[in-house]
Amino acid sequence: MRVLYVYCHPLDDSFHAAIRREALAGLTEAGHAVDLLDLYAEGFDPVLTAERRRGYHDPIRNRAENQAHVDRLMAAQALVVQFPTWSFGPPAMLKGWFDRMFGPGIAMDLSDPAHVKPLLTHLRRIAGISTYGRPRWKAIAMADPPRKIVKRYLPWFTGFRARARYLALYHMNVATSAQRTRFLGRVRREMARL
Repeated sequence: MRVLYVYCHPLDDSFHAAIRREALAGLTEAGHAVDLLDLYAEGFDPVLTAERRRGYHDPIRNRAENQAHVDRLMAAQALVVQFPTWSFGPPAMLKGWFDRMFGPGIAMDLSDPAHVKPLLTHLRRIAGISTYGRPRWKAIAMADPPRKIVKRYLPWFTGFRARARYLALYHMNVATSAQRTRFLGRVRREMARL
C-alpha cells in the first residue's frame, strides 16, 4: 500500500523520533511505499489565515491553496498520523494540517451542506500513534479527543470504509524503559500488519 505518514514532533532526538523509526521499519518490512510528511521539518504553515478562510468554502480555491499536500493525500491508500498529545489534543501544527486538509474540495463535498459527502474513499487504513503525559483515566475523563479524532473523525471522510487503529502510550513521563521498549515493539508490529 501507499502510506502517507504524517509526523508531528519538533525534536529529532525525542522518544517520538524512536517511535517513527520503528513504525517506518515495520511499514518497510511489510513492503509498503511510504511518503513521510514531517510537518516541522518541511516547515508546514498550520495557520488558517483570513485569506485562506475566505477561500475555504470554495472547493477549487481551497484545493489549489493546499495542492502540494492534497496530491500526497490523494496518492495514499493509508494514512498514519503520529503525534504527542498536548493539553489533551494534537499539537497545533497537526490540528492546522487537519483544518487545511479536511475541508471542502479536498476531504469533503460541501456543495449541499445538508448532505455533506466524504471524498477520501480511496483510503483503506487509518492509524494514529500518540503519547500522553497523563494516565489513561485522565484522558478518558477528558473524553480522549485524539483517540476520537483517529477512530471516529478521520474515518468519516472515507465513508467509514477505512479501518482505523489507534496506538497510545499513556503516562509516558513515568513509563519505564521496559514499557517504552514494549510500546516501540508494538508500534513496529502493528505497522507491519497495516
